[in-house]
Amino acid sequence: MHFKFSYNKKQIIQGLRYHFISRREIKLMMILVNVFAIGSAVLFYTKKIRPEPFLLGSFIWVFMMLAVWYILPYSIYSKSSTFKETFTIFLNDENIVLQNHKGEVTWKWNQFSSFFESPNFFHLYFTSKTFFLIPKDEIGDEARHELRGLFKKHIG
Repeated sequence: MHFKFSYNKKQIIQGLRYHFISRREIKLMMILVNVFAIGSAVLFYTKKIRPEPFLLGSFIWVFMMLAVWYILPYSIYSKSSTFKETFTIFLNDENIVLQNHKGEVTWKWNQFSSFFESPNFFHLYFTSKTFFLIPKDEIGDEARHELRGLFKKHIG
């Protein structure tokens, strides 16, 4: 199976957000910051603490949301030239070959540690922080189903 694709900036930003939100440490940090913010709000409302811890919790929450939702995705997008290229990808039972005008790279299936699907992409992970995005826009429904089967079979 093969197809050609390029990236859409809005979809890439959203895909990067899914990546960051799916990270265990980001989820844990969000839970802890939310618990702190809610706890400080309750304690402030009941007049058990001064407003500073409540304001600190609110500031941390806002900064974390800005970082995960805007700063990290846009900084990754602007630093990576990959998202501005057009690619042809070939998938078979042995490997994945990715080509563009600069050259090609071949990955064996065992080089991938995991994958997950977001609304616009298949996220293929080499490590927990190194991944490749395959856009779903240019793929028909039947080919998407075949891709899911390939990914489940080889990455699992």
